[in-house]
Amino acid sequence: MSKEQSCVLKAWEVTMRKTQQAKKRANSIFGTVPVALQTDDDATTTTEENDDHESSTNTSSVGELYQEERVLPNGDYYTGQWYDSFPHGHGKYLWTDGCMYIGEWYNGKTMGKGKFGWPSGAMYEGEFKSGYMDGTGTYTGPSGDTYKGQWVMNLKHGHGIKSFANGDVYDGEWRRGLQEAQGKYRWRDGSYYIGEWKNGTISGKGTFVWSTDGDRYDGFWDDGFPTGNGTFKWDDGSFYVGHWSKDPEEMNGTYYPSGNEGALDWDPKDVFDNLSEYKICSGERLPVLPSQKKLSVWNSSKRVEKPRRISVDGRVSVGLDRAFEKMNMWGSESGEGAADIDSTTRRDLDAEIMRLEAEGLIQSLRPSPVPMRLPKAGKKQGETISKGHRNYELMLNLQLGIRHAVGKQAQVVSLDLKHSAFDPKEKLWTRFPPEGTKYTPPHQSSEFKWKDYCPLVFWSLRKLFKVDPADYMLSICGNDALRELSSPGKSGSFFYLTNDDRYMIKTMKKSETKVLLRMLAAYYNHVRAFENTLVIRFYGLHCVKLTGTIQKKVRFVIMGNLFCSEYSIHRRFDLKGSSLGRTTDKPESEINSNTILKDLDLNFIFRLQKAWFQEFIRQVDKDCEFLEQERIMDYSLLVGIHFREASVAGELIPSGARTPIGEFEDETAPRLSRVDVDQLLSDPTRWASIRLGGNMPARAERTMRRSDCEFQLVGEPTGEYYEVVMIFGIIDILQDYDISKKLEHAYKSIQYDPTSISAVDPRLYSRRFRDFIFKVFTEDD
Repeated sequence: MSKEQSCVLKAWEVTMRKTQQAKKRANSIFGTVPVALQTDDDATTTTEENDDHESSTNTSSVGELYQEERVLPNGDYYTGQWYDSFPHGHGKYLWTDGCMYIGEWYNGKTMGKGKFGWPSGAMYEGEFKSGYMDGTGTYTGPSGDTYKGQWVMNLKHGHGIKSFANGDVYDGEWRRGLQEAQGKYRWRDGSYYIGEWKNGTISGKGTFVWSTDGDRYDGFWDDGFPTGNGTFKWDDGSFYVGHWSKDPEEMNGTYYPSGNEGALDWDPKDVFDNLSEYKICSGERLPVLPSQKKLSVWNSSKRVEKPRRISVDGRVSVGLDRAFEKMNMWGSESGEGAADIDSTTRRDLDAEIMRLEAEGLIQSLRPSPVPMRLPKAGKKQGETISKGHRNYELMLNLQLGIRHAVGKQAQVVSLDLKHSAFDPKEKLWTRFPPEGTKYTPPHQSSEFKWKDYCPLVFWSLRKLFKVDPADYMLSICGNDALRELSSPGKSGSFFYLTNDDRYMIKTMKKSETKVLLRMLAAYYNHVRAFENTLVIRFYGLHCVKLTGTIQKKVRFVIMGNLFCSEYSIHRRFDLKGSSLGRTTDKPESEINSNTILKDLDLNFIFRLQKAWFQEFIRQVDKDCEFLEQERIMDYSLLVGIHFREASVAGELIPSGARTPIGEFEDETAPRLSRVDVDQLLSDPTRWASIRLGGNMPARAERTMRRSDCEFQLVGEPTGEYYEVVMIFGIIDILQDYDISKKLEHAYKSIQYDPTSISAVDPRLYSRRFRDFIFKVFTEDD
């Protein structure tokens, strides 16, 4: 016997031992059941005998639902209904590591109602979808933790009640595995909090009641402690009202006794010390998720990545498992069992191939589009504004003004601003002579005046967006010069970038300034209410007025640069949902990674994970409602795409394709394989690093437009997927539907389809924008 034959025999003996062990485990868990094992005697059965026994327990024709009991090659055990080579219907599956599932199946995946048990004794009973705990279900942990409520992709998502092993109970809303929105948390000593939550911590408006003495705090919270305005009440009727903060210098308030009591010997800081003892229980974590449990019957189909050969009649010759290949080689050499092992395997593989073809998983049988390539890398955007540049003095003025405005501005204690702070007349003028003044430094530029619009509001916005004042000044006013983009935008405005790419400065028309000031209060309330808003972030609105004979005014707004990311942006799209003029007029040879493509250039559908997609829909609806109420139109969704995997030659590698020798993976971006997704979902704290629209993992499905449809906005899906990181946000939100836009709409409506042009009523624009975006972005099944 050759060395190779000896290795195969040993491997076969190990498999047989596993099957015997699986049989014993199955008998102990499920009860004693007859299990049909394939032995050497079974392997010598002829093809005709197999055909005669297709109605028996272990064999059936493809397409028929029947009862099956199997010990699989790796030792796993299954008993239940079977269809087309996979569990389908109701069945029980036991893995070799002790995990167990009893319930409904669909094409080899847990789907419907069922129970999943872990060796530790933990149990989930409820609804499943595509292998995930998804729907309504109850999880009981080995230590006693219990959760009953809604699930999405293995995560608590929706309303649910969790009872912790230490006696604490949370009843409320969950999002992506953490407490979010409204909820009530009761500690084992009877004290409880009821109110708002964010990312698993007490944050927002809520009430804490102490069980020991009935004292309570009503007000605002941040990260589990009182922050902002709040009231502390004693059970005797006395109370303390003030501003709360961890910083003693920011604490202030007034005590109101219930009667003729004297001074109170009490320090508000005692509340913080007391609350530090009330921890939010994190509960236990699962070592393995149901979706991570692979079935042995899937092993061979996972290896079917590309057909080895297509015969004349269209049938496919697919590579077998290595073990089967060696068995067939050994059998043919010895003259025993080769034909029968091959026929049995071939029949199973034929069934798998039929399923793969039906599900569109074998793409090589249909014509595929031309392979995609990474666009040419563009140079660093913008021209550095150095001495001698036509806008050098303007840059100096801007930097001087920002340094003065941010450095001298008083600290804002509360984000609750008075209505007067949003008054367009609320502005500060500062004169900057070259020799300097008591408040301004000397400089080398000509004299100018500096205006700050609504300074308190924009200071609060920067605080709301967690912008550090020192970092902000360093980015804009540091030693590094700004960069001017090569050409103005469609509106005629000029754009400047900070050297670190974090901020973008745009010159403003007077009409745009008026629109921003008009909607500033609504904008402030909107971004404060919705942390994940996709609308562009504004950090400051200013004006430089040159003195002397020129008397020129330059208004500008400072915004966040959407594409400031750790990932390189390979493709950029500006999407509005209109078709007229929505193509890039550059030839293919001139398009690079900095080129902004438009609606009719888009050749992808973006698929987001379920929880992210639901959040995306909610946020786009809220943002569009806000813009519609403010009579804003002509905005767009700016999308940046980073492709995770490409060859050295620049060809994009689709999902699931093998990486040939000499090609590489982008190690800066983790692969979004099923295992990676499961690991991400199993650790909800990692979700905090991914903000909606910022560095989001997704799958981009390639699309192809029909040649007979000139203005087809969304192409036909091809089934070719690419793992990507996406960055997106809503920009250009300062165009209201004024008389000029109404005239533009009337003029173009005579020549073109009114629904294809950009200038339309804000209500129609919002509806059309959402309809288009929700076709381009879909849920990843």
